[in-house]
Amino acid sequence: MPRLFTGLEIPSQTALMLSMLRGGLRGARWIDPENYHLTLRFIGDIDDRTADEVVAALDRIRRDPIEIRLNGLGSFGNGRPHAVWARVEPTAQLAELQAEQERILQRIHLPPERRKYIPHVTVARCKTSTNEDVAKWLSERGNFQAPPFVAGRFVLFSAKASVGGGPYLVEEAYPLAA
Repeated sequence: MPRLFTGLEIPSQTALMLSMLRGGLRGARWIDPENYHLTLRFIGDIDDRTADEVVAALDRIRRDPIEIRLNGLGSFGNGRPHAVWARVEPTAQLAELQAEQERILQRIHLPPERRKYIPHVTVARCKTSTNEDVAKWLSERGNFQAPPFVAGRFVLFSAKASVGGGPYLVEEAYPLAA
């Protein structure tokens, strides 16, 4: 059963800048730069037949390339941090692409995503980091910015069942060119 999600790839120059954020956070497990990505829609573990339906359904998307800006850092966690990430500036084009994928996947009877979509690039998973550790790390690096880049395609990634962080494989690529 493949574990799938859609996303945008991060160019190597941006990945290099993100990788310079590594370190200084006790209890963090850092994501390898080749596994940085911007998730659009987590699909999860599905059977091969459904995976084939996903591939075909996503092929119907027609959108223009999207400019992506990374600006700032943040963390996720309710009471205890579980990830730190680079903020992706929300844009109408990004929101529309994500929403279209959500609609398409629901049409082929995949359950809706329950979480509010927050565009980001995960930099590290926080295994034993405390709120104080994360707050200190964020305050020391919080003004992070990278030059914008243009995403010319979105991809269908597969992931090995693990605790997250890769390795991720590109299963299909879909050009962004309306």
